[in-house]
Amino acid sequence: MTINLSKGGNISLAKVSPGLSHAVIGLGWNPRSTDGAPFDLDASAILVDANGKGLSEANFVFYNNLKDPSGSVVHQGDNRTGDGEGDDETLAVDLANVPPAADRIVFLASINDADERRQTFGQVSDAYIRVYDGDAPGDSEKEARFDLGEDASTETALVFGELYRRDTEWKFRAIGQGYTNGLIGVLAEYGLNAG
Repeated sequence: MTINLSKGGNISLAKVSPGLSHAVIGLGWNPRSTDGAPFDLDASAILVDANGKGLSEANFVFYNNLKDPSGSVVHQGDNRTGDGEGDDETLAVDLANVPPAADRIVFLASINDADERRQTFGQVSDAYIRVYDGDAPGDSEKEARFDLGEDASTETALVFGELYRRDTEWKFRAIGQGYTNGLIGVLAEYGLNAG
């Protein structure tokens, strides 16, 4: 049975799947009816230190930088439409190889060209993040999930959740923090430049 989390909730990955070492983070969404303009959400991850800052620009993993320098966080490719069932974009995390300087890994989605297209997360439905055991895909017994709900009407970027270290174990936290200034705002929060 899938473990459902509410905003701010967290869970040890050992409770999701004992011995989990290859976590997969799946993000999904469905665009609501719009003016017909394409609706492209982009999932990404930032490896963050204990002071809450990104390790470096190279540790911002997205469709144009598919893995961090350690190779521990790998983006599985860009979905430009959100069409279809299941996860729209996924990132794989090799927990044993995450650099020691990374205290947590933040997962977010941003709307590509949101300002030009006048799109916000208020036009997105069924948004969620889930973490599951990459060595047991399809086993819903080994999954934790957070459904974001409908409260991000003006935001153009959203931190869905994060993996974080506590002593020797990894945990997953549901966040749901929105940003009205898009990806640039999220990156600035973590001390990074949008390029």
